[in-house]
Amino acid sequence: MTRLMVLGLLTKYPMSGYEIQQILQQSQTDTWAGILPGSIYHALKTMEKEKLVEIDSVQQTGHRTKAVYRITEQGRREFVKLLEEALRQSSISFPTTTYTAITFLYALPRDIVLDALAEQRKLIEQQYALMKAGEQQKVTYKDYTEIVQLTFQNMYDHYEIQLKFLARLEELIQKQPHLFSERSAVQ
Repeated sequence: MTRLMVLGLLTKYPMSGYEIQQILQQSQTDTWAGILPGSIYHALKTMEKEKLVEIDSVQQTGHRTKAVYRITEQGRREFVKLLEEALRQSSISFPTTTYTAITFLYALPRDIVLDALAEQRKLIEQQYALMKAGEQQKVTYKDYTEIVQLTFQNMYDHYEIQLKFLARLEELIQKQPHLFSERSAVQ
């Protein structure tokens, strides 16, 4: 994902790793794409060795220097290949960690289960709010199209589905106290 994102951004114009990081953070793209700041710099160095990107210029600000990268023709071909591969992959991801934990809910006291689910719900609500703020940032860019808007709406739908699922799960747990351990299974 990092390679595709970095190459894609470099098709627009040359950028430094820091500029790429800022664009991803401001639009919250790093959140949904799972791109860590360090992975951007690692990808740039690796892709430079592979001749997918090259240094366009080196800029000096104070005691710091930063390399500005541009995509090569070979990099453009790699970008197109990665883009096509990404579009062909299944785009469904299930919350497998939560589903696995639900399988063994009975091993924990109900109050611990409810606290954990409330914490997960709060985290998802925070991520949802950040994503909405990211969309507002993205609106200021030239490339905020109907397709980008549709993408954000799809992400919101996923957040809302998971929040609805957690609320319903909490309701069911409240109604069925007999299914839960009085103590943790490890005690």
